[in-house]
Amino acid sequence: MKERLAKFSIGEVVRHKVFPFRGVIFDVDPEFANTEEWWNSIPAEVRPSKDQPFYHLLAENDESEYVAYVSEQNLVNDESGTPLRNPQIYQIFDQAPSGQFKPKVSFAH
Repeated sequence: MKERLAKFSIGEVVRHKVFPFRGVIFDVDPEFANTEEWWNSIPAEVRPSKDQPFYHLLAENDESEYVAYVSEQNLVNDESGTPLRNPQIYQIFDQAPSGQFKPKVSFAH
């Protein structure tokens, strides 16, 4: 199988194409790496292909903050410029004046 390059990178702010949430990417899997139970919980008509990058997001919607696991095909760059409020973001990342999030040095490998 051909290795796919991830379209998005750690620290990028993205939003979901279908559902009303957005967040900061904090990890990337080159292909699906969650449980079959999770996979099967997605309605078949919108279930993404497993052979693409999947992203771990510190996500938020109007009601709450949470961690989301999203396929690349369902993400787009978030150009809103609206500040994110998930408190975990600021534990892991520093925000540059440009708005880009950079992992804090203490979290680097």
